[in-house]
Amino acid sequence: MPELPEVETVRRGLAPFMEGRRLRSLTLNRPDLRFPLPKDFRGRVEGRHVVTLARRAKYLIINLESEVSIISHLGMSGSFRIEEVDGDLAAFHHPRSKDAAHDHVVFGMVDDRGAEARIIYNDPRRFGFMDLVETGELDRYPAFSLLGPEPSANMLSADYLAARFATKKSPVKAALLDQRVIAGLGNIYVCEALHRAGVGPERLAHTLVEKTGRPSRQLEELTRAIRDVIAEAIEAGGSSLRDHIQTDGSLGYFQHRFRVYDREGQPCVTPGCNGLVSRIVQSGRSTFHCPVCQR
Repeated sequence: MPELPEVETVRRGLAPFMEGRRLRSLTLNRPDLRFPLPKDFRGRVEGRHVVTLARRAKYLIINLESEVSIISHLGMSGSFRIEEVDGDLAAFHHPRSKDAAHDHVVFGMVDDRGAEARIIYNDPRRFGFMDLVETGELDRYPAFSLLGPEPSANMLSADYLAARFATKKSPVKAALLDQRVIAGLGNIYVCEALHRAGVGPERLAHTLVEKTGRPSRQLEELTRAIRDVIAEAIEAGGSSLRDHIQTDGSLGYFQHRFRVYDREGQPCVTPGCNGLVSRIVQSGRSTFHCPVCQR
């Protein structure tokens, strides 16, 4: 499933073709994705200008004039691609997402000069969804109401994590995947951040907090590692494994910087460490780590 950096990459790719443009037409090629599409979807959005594109955790938010917002989640295989109508087609470097049989929603955009573009949502597995909500109600949207801070936000500090971890008896890997603690963190980037900080994924979260309630040195390092790995992944365009692809068809390349994820049996890259990357299963998910230098 696309994680925060992949969704942020999509947002940045779509923004030049949507922000400030009018949504002239909305084509719905089926009545549902994972869930039924919003009632009167077309009638409520056609003709409105896109004010901004935003992101909350792993959700894309298209804010329209008149205080209406489209919420989109990519699910397992959802992607957007851009086709400029009055110009060259966007350059596609990867064949996935071009099968028209899976083009479920098409946004027809036009700018003030009459230049047109089609933003096509393609989703072979149909695990993604779209919803429509009043912009002023976004904070109360069920999926958003309990979300923690963004991993790149000022609220994400070692002191904040210490307060959240102080009574947690669960493994730190599970604590970091809890979207109520940090919004948008997924399996890949948690594995990578834990390795950078030298923290074992099975270590209990509360052991990273001093008896005084202050964050330990390792928790401070982990906080920095989370912020750094997310920033680097966004800069790299995300990680292209099976499903992620950018809006121009190119692939993200952060997977070439993985230190542990999907590297089972390979040497640990930590200087001076002679360990091999190991894979364990936690809560049904693969965790990649170095049992030698992560404690």
